[in-house]
Amino acid sequence: MKKSRSNSTTSRQRTRQTRQEKQKLQVGLVILLVAAILLGALYLSSASRQQAGDLPATVSTQRGYELYQQDDVFVLDVREQFEWDEVHIPNTTLIPLGQLAGRVSEVPKDAKILVVCRSGNRSDDGRDILLAAGFTNVTSMDGGVVAWRSLGYPTIP
Repeated sequence: MKKSRSNSTTSRQRTRQTRQEKQKLQVGLVILLVAAILLGALYLSSASRQQAGDLPATVSTQRGYELYQQDDVFVLDVREQFEWDEVHIPNTTLIPLGQLAGRVSEVPKDAKILVVCRSGNRSDDGRDILLAAGFTNVTSMDGGVVAWRSLGYPTIP
């Protein structure tokens, strides 16, 4: 009888060990699967950001002028009407910063967007409003219309 109890106890211990090993293996596989999913999501997120938004947060006035000369760039001036009337960059669209959140539908989603203002401060806020509204390819121009004009780039008047 001692042998059968001993065999039975040993058999139960092996069964318990086998179950514990299976549980450890299952936990390890779950951790590995979760890690793979997170890495895949991170990769896809990074790839979509690079593809959709290839513009930096801000650009120099010189880089702004280069963008201005491209056909697929929408230049948005976020100054006030009286500032626009004094001087503005040709072929740009005026939407004052205070109105931008309510007028984002007037900005094309499929274009690169260069946001400008007088000196480069409000354009950062305008860029942030557009980013919050789901735009991905938006940049703000440092120096604003003041720097643009001082570099001799086209303005009206």
